[in-house]
Formats: sequence, structure tokens, C-alpha cells
Amino acid sequence: MSQPLHAGAAQIDITPAKSLHLFGYPHVKRNSTGTHDPLLSSAIYLRSGEEQQLYIGNDVIFVPKDLAARARQRLEAGTGIPASAICVTATHTHSGPDTVAYASNADDETVPPPDPEYLRQLEDGIVAAGEAAVGNAAEAEIAFAEADGSCVGGNRRDPDGPSIPETPVWLVRNAATQAPIGLMLIVSMHPTVLHEDSTVYSGDFPGLARKRLQDAWLGADVPVIYHTGACGNQSPRHVVKGNTLAEAERLGNALADSVIGAMASPRFSTELALGHATAATRLPLRGFPSEALAATALDTAEARYAALKKSKPGSPETRTAEVDLFGAQETLTLAKAAHRGTLTPFVESCMPAEVQCFRLGKQRMAAFPGEIFVEFVLGLMGEFPGLYAITMANGEFQGYLVTEEALAEGGYEANNALFKSPDGGNLLMDHAAELLCEPALEL
Repeated sequence: MSQPLHAGAAQIDITPAKSLHLFGYPHVKRNSTGTHDPLLSSAIYLRSGEEQQLYIGNDVIFVPKDLAARARQRLEAGTGIPASAICVTATHTHSGPDTVAYASNADDETVPPPDPEYLRQLEDGIVAAGEAAVGNAAEAEIAFAEADGSCVGGNRRDPDGPSIPETPVWLVRNAATQAPIGLMLIVSMHPTVLHEDSTVYSGDFPGLARKRLQDAWLGADVPVIYHTGACGNQSPRHVVKGNTLAEAERLGNALADSVIGAMASPRFSTELALGHATAATRLPLRGFPSEALAATALDTAEARYAALKKSKPGSPETRTAEVDLFGAQETLTLAKAAHRGTLTPFVESCMPAEVQCFRLGKQRMAAFPGEIFVEFVLGLMGEFPGLYAITMANGEFQGYLVTEEALAEGGYEANNALFKSPDGGNLLMDHAAELLCEPALEL
């Protein structure tokens, strides 16, 4: 049943106070030299009747599962919101600090372990943002629109391949003053305009889209809660002219303008039916090749990249071959670890995988940890109209979950993985489908 809506929002600066390694690209020492745009923890709180929900988006590459769990438990203790109704996500910027020890980077001497002091700052920032959002809640009204996110990229390997340009946007404002409280959106795209040669803290195009939304429309103090949707095989590489801050700003501005256009004639409601449900599951472990086979595959990937670098320098095809080389290197590292029996701590840091589903009026959301291919989510969206997916939620998977076709093809995403594909992705979708049929989530 719909009830009067109360909502609050807040944002906390979580930019590191010191220079740290920027995580996201292998084999390059990449300590930050400054801040281009601040990294934020941004929260929005919704309450209707007895149901409460809290969403907290963070400008980091991943929020570790244990850290997210502690933050949600602290928020439950401090606010009374069940941890199961709190969703902590990462925007997945590749221009923020290390937050996770990655098994596949174990042989990469350029990647240091996460800084414990920064992890404490991140956890405290998440809790502070959530508590502030709850603390400033007021009677509110909400509008929904769907923007076009195709301006920020598409399928990583095939520009005409599967993608999710639909970008859901929720705008919440004070019911009495009509002043904006906060805006939440989900964009299914890797935030990787900036590459390994960028050495400044930045939210990449999501952070710059937020800046545009605040500067041009909402106001600087109005939080923008940005979640990343399914993007395992999505990239801006086919729409950018370079991997520069100027290009990140151009894509961010284009995305913000699309959101503003979609919200040109908002229809607000003071009532909103809310619901949520959760489930947890263990994913099967991937099988690993022998070290000899992994080494042979690495030789092949090196030769292909070298040939393309010479014949097609700077092309998207060459960049794809380069990241395929990264994947072959990572599979060799993982194969060595599997045969030494040292993968267990990394597996247990991700398991069990949590699936959250939410209802917001006539829309529903399914939230998953880690990086998954869009095909999994497209299947679920076809089964449940009005559904959108969030990824990088409440943890990560130490790599990707890919389709059967991607597995057969090989390449970066299929090789940079701990868990079995497509089985792992199918398991997550099956659990989400079961949750979406529960009474609390029925439309």
C-alpha cells in the first residue's frame, strides 16, 4: 500500500587525504598527484509507512564485502533501518584508491595492498552519509523518468552488441518547499574514460556528470546518488576521442544533459509503495588451466597485441587486444595460485553473494555484487518489465561473470575471473527472479 513519502539525502567527501595508488589498471605505478574532482559517498533515504530503504553510492572501484557489511550493521544499529534494506555500492571509478586485494594482481609488483587508514575513512564516510540522510528526512515527493545513456558508450567488443542505454532517474524534492532533496540514477557503463596515464583522483565521467547536474540544475549541496548497472562488457572506448579529463567531462556533461532533458516535465507523487527482499548464494569456482597452458595462452595474447600495436596503433581493436593480454596474465597468476592452494581467502572474501531486490512504486531494482555481463540482466528485464539492475553492490567477485559465448571466445573478462561462468550469473538471476515474485515486491 502507498504511504506518504519521507526522504533525506547527504554527501560526504571520501577523497583520500594523502597520495595513494590508483587502482584499475595493471603493471603501472600510479600514485595520485592531486584531486581533479572529489570522491564522494552519497546517500538517499526513503521511508513510506513501516518500510525504509537507504542507498549509498561511493566513488571507489569496489566496496569490499566485509566493509559494506560492517557499515550496514553500524547503520542498522544507529538508525533502525534493517541492513537488508541498505544498499552500498561502488561507482567503479578506476581513478580512486585500492580498496580490495585482488588475487589476479598478486604477481603485479606495482599494485600495493589497500591502505588500512583509507578503508577506515571509507567505512566511516559511508556511515556518516547514511546517518545524515536519515537525520535530515522530511516529507517528500518523488518523480521518475528514463534518460538515454547511450552517449557514454556501448558494448566493449562490438559497438552494435548488447547494451543497456536505459538510464532510470529518481528525483526527490521537499513536499513543502519543492526544493530538491536528492537524485538517484543507474548507468550501465564502465567509468573508464581515464586510463593508466591519469594520476589524479576523479570520479571519471560519473563524478563529472554529478558536477554538471549540481552546477546546472540541482545545486551544489544536493546529493546525486550514482549507481553503476551491469557493465561487464560495456565501455566508453567507441565514443571517446581520447582518454583525457576533457573527454570524461564531455561524456559527463552529455549524460547530465540527457538526465535533465528526461526530467523536463516531472510528475511528482507524495506517495510511494516500497518493498525489499534479499537472498544469498554461493557461486561455483571456476576451473583453471595448467600453468603451462596458461603460459602458452599468454604468449599468444602477447603476439596478437604486438602485431595490432604495430598495424593499428591507438585503435579500439588494439586496446581490446591489450586488455586481453592483461586477462591472459591474470589467468596465469590465478592458475599458479589455484595449484598452490592459496585462493581460498579471496573466494571467501566474496561469498556468499547477496542479491537484493527493491520496489520503488512502479519500478523495481535488483542489486548484485561484482562485474556481470549485460546479457544476464537483459534476460531478467525481459521477464520483469520496469526492472533495473545495480552492480558493485555490497561486495565484489574478484573478476567477471560472463556469458557462454564470451567464455568460448576467451579474452580479458573471461580470463579475469574466480567464479564459474555462465553458471554464476545464471544463479544470481534465478535468485533475483524468485525474490521479485515475493509479495513485498509485486507491482
